[in-house]
Formats: sequence, structure tokens, C-alpha cells
Amino acid sequence: MITGILMALMAGTLVSIQTLFNNKVNTVIHSHSTTALVLGMGFIASLCMGFLFDGADFLSWQAMPVWFWFSGLLGIGVVTCVVKGVRLLGPSYATTIVMASQLLCALWWDSAGWFGLEQVPFTVQKAIGISALIAGLLLFKSKPKVKIKRAGLQQELS
Repeated sequence: MITGILMALMAGTLVSIQTLFNNKVNTVIHSHSTTALVLGMGFIASLCMGFLFDGADFLSWQAMPVWFWFSGLLGIGVVTCVVKGVRLLGPSYATTIVMASQLLCALWWDSAGWFGLEQVPFTVQKAIGISALIAGLLLFKSKPKVKIKRAGLQQELS
């Protein structure tokens, strides 16, 4: 379990760094060029690492549903949407929304047993957790009210 937690923490760190780098790349080239560069480099690196670590077993694939073969195409939407979201909302806010969306979708798909997942019951604890996450997102984005005191006058800014 500890290894899984460490891997998930590392994944979150890498996604955050990649998001920032992709956004910087997107300032000098077009959005679809950024996506092609990111996914192309990932393909080449994955191919090399696969042969390096797995050898010939890298190409021994088992049968799977046809639509799983197209999961890489989802990466186009992921990179494009995250890059544009960061540009429009800033890295912290966009990443928070991406994480909330991931958790909501994962909970939905787990509860429904979609995509070959083992069905996990939706519980009150999970509902409270999702509610707390959404409340945290709203709190994160809300602007604090600042009180300014001037010579006996008190004014609220928002």
C-alpha cells in the first residue's frame, strides 16, 4: 500500500510539473503543436523504456476490448484541455478543477462498475468526501473580504 501511495504522490507531482512545462511550451507554439510534441516525446520515451526494461515481452499484448486501443487518443484531449485551462485560469485553479473532476469521474465509474471495474458501493462517507472536495474548491477560488479601517470609517472590499 505504501508503494501505491508513493507512486500516486509521484504521479501528482509529475502531472503538476508537466502541466507547467506544457503551458510554457504553449506560449511559443500552437496548442495542437504542444500536444503533438508532448505525446510524441512520450511515445518515443515509452517505446525505448519498454524495450529496455521488458525486452521482447514489450510487444506481447493480450486481448482486450477494442475501445481500450484508442485510450491514447484521450491524451490529446487531456493535454489540450489542461494547457488551455491553465492559460485561462492559472495553474493552481485549473489543477484543482482537474483533480476534482478526476475524483468525481473515478467515483462515478467505480460506483457504476464501468469500464470493467469492480463495482464499489457509493457510501455516505464518499458523498461527504466529494462534498468536502467541492467546498474546498469553492473556498480555494473565493476571494477573501478585506476590511480597511480609516479614521473611524470601516469599509469592506471583495
